[in-house]
Amino acid sequence: MALESVGGLAMHVILSKLDPADTASVACVSRRFRTWASDDELLWSKFCLDDLDLKSPLDPLGNSTPSYKEAYRTWRDAFHMYPWSLVTRVKRCWDRIKNWLAANFPEVLDTLRRGASEEEIKALEMSLKLKLPLPTRVLYRFCDGQELIADEFTGSTPWSLLGLIGGYSFYEHLVNVSLLPLHQVIVETKDIVRQLGFNNRSKYIVVAAASTYMEKIFFLNCTSGQLHVGARNLTSDGEMFPCVPGSLISSVHDAKGSQVQDAMLLWLEEHGRRLESGIVKVRQEGKIRGINLFAELPPLCCTAVTNGVKVRASAVFVPEGSNRHDENDKYLFAYSVRMSLLPDGCIINGTNFGSCQLYWRHWVIRVNDAIVGNVNAEAVIGKFPLLRPGEEEFVYESCTFLSSLSGSIEGSFTFFPGSLADPKGSPFQVEVARFPLHLPEYIF
Repeated sequence: MALESVGGLAMHVILSKLDPADTASVACVSRRFRTWASDDELLWSKFCLDDLDLKSPLDPLGNSTPSYKEAYRTWRDAFHMYPWSLVTRVKRCWDRIKNWLAANFPEVLDTLRRGASEEEIKALEMSLKLKLPLPTRVLYRFCDGQELIADEFTGSTPWSLLGLIGGYSFYEHLVNVSLLPLHQVIVETKDIVRQLGFNNRSKYIVVAAASTYMEKIFFLNCTSGQLHVGARNLTSDGEMFPCVPGSLISSVHDAKGSQVQDAMLLWLEEHGRRLESGIVKVRQEGKIRGINLFAELPPLCCTAVTNGVKVRASAVFVPEGSNRHDENDKYLFAYSVRMSLLPDGCIINGTNFGSCQLYWRHWVIRVNDAIVGNVNAEAVIGKFPLLRPGEEEFVYESCTFLSSLSGSIEGSFTFFPGSLADPKGSPFQVEVARFPLHLPEYIF
């Protein structure tokens, strides 16, 4: 045939346009084609990079292999029971999260366990008498949750703040959610799910949780593929909120009809996107660090600057504190307000001051654009922050209940230039831009 006369370089160009399956088919044409397809390391390195983002020939356990072709083969063999497109998608999901952790929060990266084996997954299914959704199985094949030991500290960060999903704090409440390993999924599911008396036809398992000051538990429904989080009445009537848009869960199947995305995969993909884009960041208070779920970017984080005082504010939905049976206080939202003084200091009528101090706050709380709260009081959480250029933001968190899932907060602070003890001029108003309170598409 005419292609037999094509040179090796030209053949490499042709084969590089194909995918690995088509390349394997070409290798069956003749001995010469088999040599081209098998021995072209550059070609197989491309396949490894395109499908698996491998920049060196490694097997699924991270061990070196003799060639890129061998590396690719080991990956296909290890995951032959799953749709390959799902395997590569899950690997991309975990790679994004792990790469972000390596750069921003390596303490959490160190808690991630190796991937679970098929035998370990089957043992969980036999113990709990259920079948994991296919995407969740693959997620656990790549990473078997986190290993957190209650009396262990990593550096200066306590284990309770090393949750992969992260959390928030307000007043005495602190939550930080970790992803459970399979052995703990079994224990927690037997202890919690059966106590709640869920319908046996809907197979729930506990996949993520926080149990610091305020308990927060995530349940995967292995029948529907939806992920839920417990509300305040979880123990009394099984009240939960769905964490992922239901329309996305079962809408995509492969050619064989297998579900290729469930809530767990969508949830972790969205979490990775939020981390990578900077919507969610690590916040450090003193020597303690943790992934903080208060948004850092617009439109969820709103910023205003007045006379050199910068105020940023955002809110998170708190499902574990929400009670849909209470007509007035159905939904709990926590909000975070961060204030700082710009490098030029406080500027009033062209005069620069090296500091200013908060005295008064004014909040306007709305539900569906109707004002339901108008708060005027001194201080914030009992404090009168003194702001100076170059110092870290003063951060405080509080909370409010709404009767609806759509609302907002805005307002102002009254500051004095200088300090309250030694004011340098008249008080001035600092704007707090209106920030939303609403049920997000994805709940973390």
